[in-house]
Amino acid sequence: MFESLWGLFSRDIGIDLGTANTLVHVKGRGIVISEPSVVAKDTRTGAILAVGAEAKRMVGRTPQNIVAIRPLKDGVISDFDITEYMLRHFIHKVHDRFALFPRPRVIIGIPSGVTEVEKRAVQEAAMNAGARWARLVEEPMAAAIGAGLPVQEPSGSMIVDIGGGTTEVAVTSLGGIVVARSIRIGGDEMDADIVAYARREFNLLMGERTAEDIKIAIGSAYPLDDEVSTFFRGRDLLTGLPRSIQVTSAQIREAIDPSVQQIVDAVKDTIEETPPELVADIMDQGIYLAGGGALLRGMDTRISEATQMAVHIADDPLTCVARGTGMVLEDLVKYDRSLVTDTYAIMPR
Repeated sequence: MFESLWGLFSRDIGIDLGTANTLVHVKGRGIVISEPSVVAKDTRTGAILAVGAEAKRMVGRTPQNIVAIRPLKDGVISDFDITEYMLRHFIHKVHDRFALFPRPRVIIGIPSGVTEVEKRAVQEAAMNAGARWARLVEEPMAAAIGAGLPVQEPSGSMIVDIGGGTTEVAVTSLGGIVVARSIRIGGDEMDADIVAYARREFNLLMGERTAEDIKIAIGSAYPLDDEVSTFFRGRDLLTGLPRSIQVTSAQIREAIDPSVQQIVDAVKDTIEETPPELVADIMDQGIYLAGGGALLRGMDTRISEATQMAVHIADDPLTCVARGTGMVLEDLVKYDRSLVTDTYAIMPR
């Protein structure tokens, strides 16, 4: 009785708590928040100055007493207090019209390779941020559900979720994950590769924010029909003065190739561990890519060439995990086997 009355006021939410971006899906409304996982803090007073997109604009542009913090690293919490504040900010933003009853049920996507301690940390952060109860779903499972794959059927489906901090590769069947591999390589590592390449080849110091913009503009995992170019802009390490250098997409491809190859190897290794019956299903259905890394030009072709299988990019790959958590919330009974934890809940105070 109390639970049903509480549900009238609370809005259940699914959260894709990503290293680079946090997306919030509200039951019955869809994705209402998609913002960078960044918090700006004043180190002198301890005050939080901005969260999300506003905080990301400050990265690399703040005075000494203000720091822009990314509280998640490689898909897991590295700063518990800041993560809790960020979750509270997003949960209250969703429930701004229902300030009297702000406690929703929450499902959060997490990497498949995290420890029990890290799982508990995510749940406690959600509870302290105002959740009524919190449960976790592995990101590749949420991505597969969000991509519309038949995860409940007795057949194999393969999903590759390339995020900012991690790449999750999984084969699903009968509502569970049969084989999974999680590597701490993603978009952030590619950005770091570009920064290192600029320093190594041109003695140019540039920021990761600039590297990310270059990766989005001309980055690729496979040779393009028409190679394009852009400019490295940063500080010359020899003269200390600003410098601009034209670079091609082929050079950026060379820079990020080590990270791309590790992702391809993870896919191949997962296929090697997959039971032959499920491999046959995957050959029929193909491999699906989700996450921001799926948008890297030629990534599907690169993986297809390496595995000799068809590779498809999921519809709106950036939101697959968030949509998946929302679909789980819509039918908790159906997807109960897909969740990795029991309900962790407290009664509203």
